[in-house]
Parts: sequence; structure tokens; C-alpha cells
Amino acid sequence: MGVRLMVVDDHRLLAEALASALKLRGHRVLAAAAPAAGAAELVVQRAPEVCLIGTSTPAEPGMFDPIVKIKRERPQVAVVVLGPVPSPRGIAAAFAAGASGYVRHDERIEGVERAIMKARSGEAAVAPSLLQGAFAELLNPAAQPDDEGQRLLQMLTPREVEVLVRVADGEDTRLIAAGMGIAPSTARTHVQRVLMKLGVGSRLEAAALAARTGLLDRAGPVGGVPAAAELPSVNNSGHV
Repeated sequence: MGVRLMVVDDHRLLAEALASALKLRGHRVLAAAAPAAGAAELVVQRAPEVCLIGTSTPAEPGMFDPIVKIKRERPQVAVVVLGPVPSPRGIAAAFAAGASGYVRHDERIEGVERAIMKARSGEAAVAPSLLQGAFAELLNPAAQPDDEGQRLLQMLTPREVEVLVRVADGEDTRLIAAGMGIAPSTARTHVQRVLMKLGVGSRLEAAALAARTGLLDRAGPVGGVPAAAELPSVNNSGHV
């Protein structure tokens, strides 16, 4: 039986992609909203069974304030957080705010769906490996934790970073070419190189990866395009 749910994320493109995938699996998606900070009111109004909230900064102070509001006004709504590999502080903050689960952003859709079903039934939806990893970090903190966003950013040239930001902002090849003052064929080549370096097969996957690892925030404004802007709908085919 499908679940009535909402998908909330600061990156609209990612929220809409996840919502589409869940719809295809028989779930009723009431809304895919962005930004997360202003979505608590919508969740309270729609009262889904489960709300998925995406974040790239789970340890940031106040990040889970929307969950507090949701649980205060709609305690029956189960909230599952989608985020990066969390620190112990990140997991603790999510559950302290009232979350029912925490799922890695790179989890397969089947894993996300399992977390949804567990949360709806009142169970804690956290993979044992996440808890083990969190406790391991707590007991043996890394001096310099791996930064996936920084690693990916270093793989790209400044021009490729600009292309990625424009892709994430929903620009097609024609708009990328016009904005950067280059030929469409050159823009297409840049896009293909970005996809290859990131190891993804589509623009949608590239935008999602960049958003989830914080790469867009690290890139900052480039070429007059603000990174991590609110994302309009794009062609989900992923064709370049």
C-alpha cells in the first residue's frame, strides 16, 4: 500500500526527482517543496504520513528546526532525514528534533522506500552501518575527515565548475552557451566532460551529486550565476 508523503529539499531539482521516483513505486506524493526552511507550514497543512527532508549540513545549528515545528503541530507525521554520511552530532540532532529516521543521500531508492515504510509504522529507520560508523567516529574521531564536495570540486576546471552550476540551475545547452559566450557545441563538450569526471550519466544525477556533497555551495557565484539557487524544472531525460 502506497504512503502519503512529501519531499522537501533546498534543491528543488532533487526534491522533484525523488518525488517522481517514489510516485513510480506507487506512493502518493502530496508535494515536492523547496526550500526546506519554509516547508514546515506546508507539511502541517497537508499532513502527510511521512515527510522526507533533505539536508547537506546535518550538524548546522537550527538545521532541524522545521522538524521541531512539524512534530509539535503534527506529531503523527513521521520525518525521515536524507543527508550525507552524518557525524554523531548530526544523527543526534536529527533524532533530538523528532526525526524517525536518517538515510544517506546516496542510498538506492529501495533503501529510501524501506525507511519510509519503517517510519510510517513507528520504527526507527536508521541503517545499522550508519550507527556503527557514527559510534566509530565518536570513539576515534578523524583529524581530517574526507570532504567529498572538495574532492569533486578539485577534479573540475573553473570553466567546468561554471558549467555544472548552470546545469544545476536548469540551463540547457543553448542557455549555457549564451551565458558563457561559447558555441553550443563547445558547451555540449563541457557538459559531457563534467558528467564523465563526476562519474554520472545525466545532468540530473550531476546536479543531485553536486547539491548533496555541498559542491555547489563551495563553488560560490560563478559567471554571474548564483550557486545553489532555487532550481526550476528541467528536462529529466538527462540528454546533453
